[in-house]
Amino acid sequence: MVRSLWTAATGMIAQQTNVDTIANNLANVNTNGYKTQVNEFKNLLYQNIQTKTTTANGERKPSSAQVGLGVRNASITSIFSQGSLLATENDTAFAIDGKGFFSVQGEDGETYYTRNGNFQFTLGTDGNMLATTEGLPVLDTKGRAIMLSKEYVISQITVTEDGNLCYPDEANNPQPIGIQIGVFQFNNPNGLEKLSESRYRTTDASGQPINEAENVHVEKSNIIQGYLEGSNVQVVDEMVNMIVAQRAYELNSKAITASDEMMQQANNLRN
Repeated sequence: MVRSLWTAATGMIAQQTNVDTIANNLANVNTNGYKTQVNEFKNLLYQNIQTKTTTANGERKPSSAQVGLGVRNASITSIFSQGSLLATENDTAFAIDGKGFFSVQGEDGETYYTRNGNFQFTLGTDGNMLATTEGLPVLDTKGRAIMLSKEYVISQITVTEDGNLCYPDEANNPQPIGIQIGVFQFNNPNGLEKLSESRYRTTDASGQPINEAENVHVEKSNIIQGYLEGSNVQVVDEMVNMIVAQRAYELNSKAITASDEMMQQANNLRN
């Protein structure tokens, strides 16, 4: 195959993935805790056109003759910048101001992490359990499901910035009840495996979770009650990126058309 055809084809494939990523960002512009994703590209191998490094006269060349063979997607990176804080009337909605993640227990018993703090108390046989909208238990700093006995009036529960659940005493002053919402950080959050429902799973690349309550060397995050963290997608930036990706796709398409026309002219040559 002619090199130009293959090179332009790799560009079209890469830009198609880029458009898919941008479309996913735009689709999740209103998703709580969603983080913008960005495509990273890298060039492919280069082919040597001339192997000799000297001219016909034996003089050394200042540069070699190599032709690139295209581009590919290297990675899709998440931008973990702070999203906007959205006020809500839900007292069990929490936003994280910082680098931390909430932890939840999945249906399979594994622990997952999320920035979406849209929680609610569900009534069970053992009391009230703090859970996600899907019913997954929210975990405390010890990795246990947050359960409150039925003697607590849920509407009177407040949460401090460090995640401690408080209940008013006889003087109506909020007092900690010994339960703290777990907040965890990662050395490399980009290494987390992305799942549905704004959830993440740990991998070897992300490293093990760092418990903010037990580690004094990390900058503590603040939990803000009555707010949710919106997505950090900037619609204007994504629309500009979409235009750039479309133009790059068109240019690669025109490169294929030009190569095809040159091959057609070569085939039509007559002696």
